[in-house]
Amino acid sequence: MSTKFKSLVIMMLFTVLLAACSGNNSSSTATSTSTSTGSSTADSGTPKDGGSLIIGVAADPVILNPLYAGDRVSLTIDQALYAPLFQVNNGKKTFYLADSLEPSADQLTYTLKLKKNLTWHDGQKLTADDVVFTINSILDEKQNSFLRAGFIINNKPVQVSKVDDLTVAFKLPQVSPAFEASLVQVSPIPKHIFAGETDLEKSSKNNNPIGSGPFKFKEYKTGEYVTLDRFDQYFGGKPHLDSVTYRIAKDANAANLALQNGEINVQYLDPRDVATIQATGNFDIQSYSEGRLAYLLFNEKSDTGVLAKKEVRQAIGYALNRQELIQTAYTSDQYADPAHSFETPDGLYQTNDVPTYDNDAAKAKQILAQQGISNLKLRMIVQSGNKVQEAVSLYVQQKLKEIGIEVELQNMDSTAFGQKFVDGKATDYELALSGYIMGYDPDAYRILFTTGSSSNYTHYSNPQVDKLFEQGAGEGDASKRAEIYKQLQTIIAEDAPIYPIAYTKTIVAISKNYGGLDQAVLKPVVIFEDLSKIYQKQ
Repeated sequence: MSTKFKSLVIMMLFTVLLAACSGNNSSSTATSTSTSTGSSTADSGTPKDGGSLIIGVAADPVILNPLYAGDRVSLTIDQALYAPLFQVNNGKKTFYLADSLEPSADQLTYTLKLKKNLTWHDGQKLTADDVVFTINSILDEKQNSFLRAGFIINNKPVQVSKVDDLTVAFKLPQVSPAFEASLVQVSPIPKHIFAGETDLEKSSKNNNPIGSGPFKFKEYKTGEYVTLDRFDQYFGGKPHLDSVTYRIAKDANAANLALQNGEINVQYLDPRDVATIQATGNFDIQSYSEGRLAYLLFNEKSDTGVLAKKEVRQAIGYALNRQELIQTAYTSDQYADPAHSFETPDGLYQTNDVPTYDNDAAKAKQILAQQGISNLKLRMIVQSGNKVQEAVSLYVQQKLKEIGIEVELQNMDSTAFGQKFVDGKATDYELALSGYIMGYDPDAYRILFTTGSSSNYTHYSNPQVDKLFEQGAGEGDASKRAEIYKQLQTIIAEDAPIYPIAYTKTIVAISKNYGGLDQAVLKPVVIFEDLSKIYQKQ
């Protein structure tokens, strides 16, 4: 997940890597709710210590360092390796490494208190020095962390300082309602490991990560698995499980077979596979909203240059039909709602009442003719084995053919797809299907849509958008801030750097042999917020 993986929060959490975005800042702060479609009571049974859990993932991790992880797989593994300062669910904080976070009366200084007696996996103490080092590493432009944008306010950095071993002060250059949403994405890295490294992203220290989460790194075999062992000194209490293994299963059919055979215990499901897995009677199937947008990406910097024109992007939108796309991708609107805005419904100030280009082939042809475009050829990259992508790509190919555009489908495995997608210099494709999870504060989307930002994979640029995002980040008046983000949603929808398809739900199958699911908390992007709570039933 290289530096440029984000988001999906970042972000930026990505559909294709289920895993961008994102946020990003694939942020794991998005509100999520879960409903079981299975017949089991997930937390029945008596907890016991011991045993292992095998989680199916669709690709190799890109990087096991939380300052750079932006794809779903890396974020999922990092959630067990690196503890966050705090998390937010339904507007309520849950403190992990931090004990409290308090703003000053003028909201220009935030004071963070750490819990006592925190330790890294190698036994070294985790203190305020580690938090300060982590934030300063994020702020260091040479370190290229996509998280940096969240700590730059009105072109000025947040100042971080150690008060004492357990206390950190953050001084903001101006009031920033989005600051906590940026801080919630931070999981500290150890200063004693990384101090002196000139390039944290490429450091060999990432190959044997030292974290503070409930499980510690044991082994990674490329293309096969990542195994973590229990960390007995975890501040939240010794985890129940002895180990957690992330089995890399790039082919969905093979992964489903492994799930049914008991070789995998937890796995994301495609809607098409729910009935088959549910029929076994061995799984609790959870469907929950992640605050996720699935979209068609337009690469404006492709070597053809044709998608640099917003009119061409609008024409492609008119050629498609959202309802048909949802049925094609998800089999039912039970798992997806039509999307028009780049912001997801869990976010502040979201509105779906924005311009949209949809289901008008005649209009699409008219626009192309006005632009003097004919015999257009586009390339769409597709993740092999991803049933949603494969189905949608065929649909897009057919619908664009109807307006005179030829689409060449370029299939590649999940790892190659991820690398291609986040390569800021990739010019050999025009279209890709992806998705992101950005969290509740709309400032998180800045890295996706402002000029030159780390996760701006479309290469979209609009100076007015850049200015509005800057204004929104520092606007303390909620009503004025709302107007800024509503304006942003309108402008970006008009410019059509992406074609929003749906706000989707995620489906996870969990073996009925495991309990503690409610305490572990189903979480956007990473499945479980705290794996220490999962146990094998007696």
